[in-house]
Amino acid sequence: MTLPSPSGTRLPGPIDRPRRLRAGAAMRSLVREHTLRPADLVLPMFVREGASESRPVSSMPGVVQHTMDSLVRAANEAVERGVGGVMLFGVPELKDAIGSGATDPDGILNRALSRLRSELGDATVIMADLCLDEFTDHGHCGVLDAAGRVDNDATLARYREMALAQAEAGAHLLGPSGMMDGQIAAVRDALDGAGHLDTAVYAYTAKYASAFYGPFREAVDSSLQGDRRTYQQDPANGREALRELALDVAEGADMVMVKPGLPYLDVLRDVAEASPVPVGAYQVSGEYAMIEAASANGWVDRDRMILESLLAFRRAGASTVLTYYASEVAGWFREGLPAHLREFL
Repeated sequence: MTLPSPSGTRLPGPIDRPRRLRAGAAMRSLVREHTLRPADLVLPMFVREGASESRPVSSMPGVVQHTMDSLVRAANEAVERGVGGVMLFGVPELKDAIGSGATDPDGILNRALSRLRSELGDATVIMADLCLDEFTDHGHCGVLDAAGRVDNDATLARYREMALAQAEAGAHLLGPSGMMDGQIAAVRDALDGAGHLDTAVYAYTAKYASAFYGPFREAVDSSLQGDRRTYQQDPANGREALRELALDVAEGADMVMVKPGLPYLDVLRDVAEASPVPVGAYQVSGEYAMIEAASANGWVDRDRMILESLLAFRRAGASTVLTYYASEVAGWFREGLPAHLREFL
């Protein structure tokens, strides 16, 4: 093929023309490599002990600390829209040094799990955050030793107890998120020893010490003193995530996760390429808050940015995405996406 030149002669043209496959909406749809579906999405939810009405989280517009009743209504709505699961976090009234509320059958998280299981049955995957940080008065993900450091092995004993409490409350899947060494083996052993052979474990395999968690700490009324750099991963390290992956899989993880999401897409890709089990990503509170803030200022097309960000996780290798947009996005798909968003089908 030749192209016209200013002088009227024909110049050689490109042989490869990728634009042919972008020429129209139907062609783009035909060759699209990755898509979204509601079943890929998991909705994180917060339930507050003693609340008489839901409480907005100011740094996460649209997200609330639920009452037990509003939790059930919102979870039912999400399931009706087709989300793949819900991940539950508890916000207790009282905290102590060992996070007693996490293992109390009458604690807010375990009561909420039991209520959701009785209401939803097996209609969706009911997931529980398995960590002590919401329940400890110091805000760390484990118990502290005499020097004020997180005691890894003493924390594993608490995780074993927490795993049993959550499984007995009805959770289908447990998400150990504390980044303690050996946590997956401890949880799996406790579950199997008590006969909970079908309760799955979703390892927070690569959880980074990130500034993107800021709004979440408001959502769970965090009492954190200090930081979590001695147990969460250093943001500068990528290869370390593959070491954590190998350990978690060997210890019995059924699924693995990278958290946060967009700032760690390179890590997500590496983990997805190496993992023999399904891989997820968590679009964390700071990511959500940035989209909402930019949208509120009129700087971005909110709906397109939401879907584009979720598609990025799928493209990088995530089969599951935890996102505060899960129910809203699932509703868009159920009702039919408007024309300008249909490329995400």
